[in-house]
Amino acid sequence: MITVRYLLDRKNPAMFTVGPEDPVLEAIRAMAEHHVGALLVMRGETLAGIVSERDYARKVVLLGRSSAETPVWQIMSSPVVTVSPDTTVQDCMVLVTEKRIRHLPVMESGRVIGIISIGDLVKSVIEEQRRTIEQLESYIHG
Repeated sequence: MITVRYLLDRKNPAMFTVGPEDPVLEAIRAMAEHHVGALLVMRGETLAGIVSERDYARKVVLLGRSSAETPVWQIMSSPVVTVSPDTTVQDCMVLVTEKRIRHLPVMESGRVIGIISIGDLVKSVIEEQRRTIEQLESYIHG
C-alpha cells in the first residue's frame, strides 16, 4: 500500500505558512503567489490551524468582512485533521471524504513535515490503477 511518506518523497517539499495574527489579505496573496489552495497557520513551530480559499469565501467574503483587517486566526480551521507519514493513501481518501476537507498536514514527532492535497491523493490512486491495469494486461497477453 502506498503511504503518505511515499507521496512526500515525490513532491516539492515546500510548505507555505502564515501566522495567526497576519491579515487574511496576506494569506490570500500568498496562496495566489504559490498557486496553492491552503496555507498552514503556524505559531512558531506549532501548527495552530489551516486556512483555505474556502475559509476565505465563507468566512470573509460572504460575511462582508474586511480582508485587510481580519486576522487569519478568526477564519482558520482548527483543530486540524492531520496524518502521519505512515498513513496509507486509502486511509487519507477516507478522511478527506468523511471530513469534507482538501488538505492534510503531515505530522511526525510533533512537527509538521509536509502537506498533501486531495489532488496528490487522486494522482496516486490513478497511478496505482494504471500500474495494476498494465500488470493485468501483461498477464493476459502472456
